[in-house]
Amino acid sequence: MTFSKAVKENLQRIEKINEESMNTAKAHINSLTKPIGSLGKIEELAIQLAGITNNPFPEVSPPGIAVFAADHGVTEMGVSAYPKDVTAQMVYNFLNGGAAINAFAKQIEAVLKVVDIGVEEELQHEQLEAKKVRNGTRNFAFENAMNSDEVNQALQVGMETAMKLINEGAKTIIVGEMGIGNTTSASAITALITNCSVEDAVGYGTGISEKIKKNKINIITNALRDRNPQQNDPFDILSKIGGLEIAGMTGAILKAAEQKVPVIIDGFISTASALLAVLMEDKVRNYLIAGHQSQEKGHVHALSFLQKQPLLQLDLRLGEGTGAALAFPLIEAATNMMNEMATFESAGVSEKS
Repeated sequence: MTFSKAVKENLQRIEKINEESMNTAKAHINSLTKPIGSLGKIEELAIQLAGITNNPFPEVSPPGIAVFAADHGVTEMGVSAYPKDVTAQMVYNFLNGGAAINAFAKQIEAVLKVVDIGVEEELQHEQLEAKKVRNGTRNFAFENAMNSDEVNQALQVGMETAMKLINEGAKTIIVGEMGIGNTTSASAITALITNCSVEDAVGYGTGISEKIKKNKINIITNALRDRNPQQNDPFDILSKIGGLEIAGMTGAILKAAEQKVPVIIDGFISTASALLAVLMEDKVRNYLIAGHQSQEKGHVHALSFLQKQPLLQLDLRLGEGTGAALAFPLIEAATNMMNEMATFESAGVSEKS
């Protein structure tokens, strides 16, 4: 099993972020009318954005949000508080403008695309990006979640979606998801890649009971043993224990990095996709911005592996890209600082002696 030619070529085109732009940005920040370092993480963000975009004075607006939706065969094992058909119901809620991500996307004037990459139900809506690879993954408690063609197709859908957003003017990419049961896949991926225990990777998801949580831990533990995904092989991991929407987000992250566009990762599920993307190409790491740290137990381990400090900590556990959308104004603030603040020289303010 291996990546398609398109995925391999995308990976080969990803470059290191630009040190020269970062140094230029840092020098400019240190000339602004404020004590050096006084805007803390906002300054760090501005420097990172300069490196990502090869521009010390980048634009990050408008953001583009891609919400990938898919079902999971493992839901048959009773791992979620909600039935599988909620995935399709929530997709229609997104398309009709009634979800949290719709409200937050409107607030930040984002372009929002809702992608059916693997919902079990057949969906019809004029605003839907209908890119179904298959009707949900197979149940990885008993067999591999996807075959190699399906993994590549899902990655390709993600890459194409990100490129479509960028072509429509998006200067930042936010990845989000919807899929009942996807914390089970994300927990398995996180435990495997980060070496944390399954117990430390599994949280309460959509609000499951202690009994369901114990069942979930057992199912993941057994699946990691029986499927035996290889820790350093992201393709094998996706095929054996992944999700279609997780592969879609991974593809979107890879394309954004290749296009030198910053990516705001959301909660636990999208961070699992980021783990896979970084495993495919370590240079992707520096294109990522962690929007927030969720309540999901495994998220702290995933962020630690990525060496990322979250911008927000609001006890969120919704997904959809909501935490990333809430964090976006901080990314915008970093560029506004670069583009709008006066320097000591231009403002005629005396510098520290």
